[in-house]
Amino acid sequence: MNILIISIFILGYLAIAFEHVIKINKSATALLTGVICWAVYVLMISDPQLIAVKFSNHINEISGILFFLMGAMTIVELIDAHDGFDVITSRITTSNKRSLLFIICTITFFLSAILDNLTTTIVMVSLLRKLIDDKNDRMLFIGLVIIAANAGGAWSPIGDVTTTMLWIGGKITATNIMLKLFVPSLVCLLTPVIILSFKLKGNVDRPLTNSEKSSNPTNLLERNTVFILGLGALLFVPVFKTLTNLPPFMGVLFGLGILWIVTEVIHSKKNDEDKDSLSVVQALRKIDVPSILFFLGILTAVAALESTGILSQFAQFMNDKIGNLNIIVPTIGILSAVIDNVPLVAASMGMYDITSYPADSYLWEFLAYCSGTGGSILIIGSAAGVAAMGMEKIDFMWYFKKIAGLATIGYFAGIICYIGIEYFFHL
Repeated sequence: MNILIISIFILGYLAIAFEHVIKINKSATALLTGVICWAVYVLMISDPQLIAVKFSNHINEISGILFFLMGAMTIVELIDAHDGFDVITSRITTSNKRSLLFIICTITFFLSAILDNLTTTIVMVSLLRKLIDDKNDRMLFIGLVIIAANAGGAWSPIGDVTTTMLWIGGKITATNIMLKLFVPSLVCLLTPVIILSFKLKGNVDRPLTNSEKSSNPTNLLERNTVFILGLGALLFVPVFKTLTNLPPFMGVLFGLGILWIVTEVIHSKKNDEDKDSLSVVQALRKIDVPSILFFLGILTAVAALESTGILSQFAQFMNDKIGNLNIIVPTIGILSAVIDNVPLVAASMGMYDITSYPADSYLWEFLAYCSGTGGSILIIGSAAGVAAMGMEKIDFMWYFKKIAGLATIGYFAGIICYIGIEYFFHL
C-alpha cells in the first residue's frame, strides 16, 4: 500500500512540475492526487472508522489554512482596488534594479517576521505588480521574495508555521530563536541577493496606476484608511491568536469583517458602479480560487503520506542509518521543498524527546532554520511559493531553472553560518 501511495504522489508531483508540457492545470492534478492517495488508503485498510478520524483531523487543519489564504488574499485585493499600495510605492523612488532588489527583500525579510511568510508574500507580490511592469523582471523579484519571506519567517516564532509549532511545543523560546537564527537567516537571504544583483542591469519600468488609466473613485483619505486598516488587520492576526488561542484564520476573518463594514460605510454615497468595484464582494471574485484548490490538493496528498506513517518511518530510518544531526536536519530541510515541512517537523518532534534534547538545544534551533528555509528550493516547497505561483502564474520549471540554484546556495550558506557560530562561539 505504501509503495502505491508513494508512486501516486510522485506521479502527481511530476505532472505538476511539467504542467506546461502535458497541458493540464496543476490544480486539477493536485486535487486528483490528493483524492486518489486517500482512496487507496481507505480501500486497503479494514478500519474505515479510524481513517475517517484521521482525515477529519487533517481536514480541520487544511481548511484553516485555506480560510486564512482566502481572507488574506481578499484583504490584499481590497487594498489594491483602493490603490492603497501607492502609500508604499510612492515612497520607493528608485527604478534601479539592484537597489530595488535590496529594498524589496529587506522589507519582505522583516515583514515576514512580524506577519508570516504566506501573508507577506501575498502583500509583496501585489506590491511588485505596482512597481515592475515587465513580467520577466517581476518574476525574478518574486523568486527572491519567496526566499526572503521564508528566511524572515524562520527566525521569528510567529513567522513560519514550523517555527510556531516548535515554539508552542516548548522546543524553543522566542527570544533565543530570534537571537540564534537571525544571522543565519540573513545570510540565507543576502547570499542569493548579492549573486543576483551582479546579473541585474538597468532600470525597471513602472506600470500605469489606476488613477493614470482612468478617473479614480477613491480619495486620499479613503485609500489611506483602507491601507492602514488592511495592513493592521494582517498585523493583528498573531496578536489575536495569542490573546484568544483561536487559529490564525479566525484573526484574518475578524479583520476582513471589520474592513468589510468600514468600506461599506465610506462608499455608501457613491454610485453603484464605483461601490461595486471597491467592495469586498468584488475582491472575493478576484482572488485566485485555482491556487486555493491547488493548496487543498497538495496538502491533502501530503496528509495521506503522514497518516499512513510514511513520513515518520522515513524520519526514523534517517535517524537509525545516519545519526548525525548535521546531515539529518539539512536533509529534512531539503525534503521540505518536496513535501510539506509541517508533517516532517511534527515527525521529528515525536522522534526526539525533550529529555535528550531540551528546549533551545542545537537540534530544535537547527530544525527551525532548515525546515523554514529549505522550502524555497522549489516553488511548491512552501506556502509562500505556492501563493506566488498562483498569483503570478509562475511555471514550476522556470523557478527551478532561475531561482532554485540561488535558493540552494543561500540555504547552505545559512547552514554553514549556523554551524560555524555554534562551533566557534558555543552560543
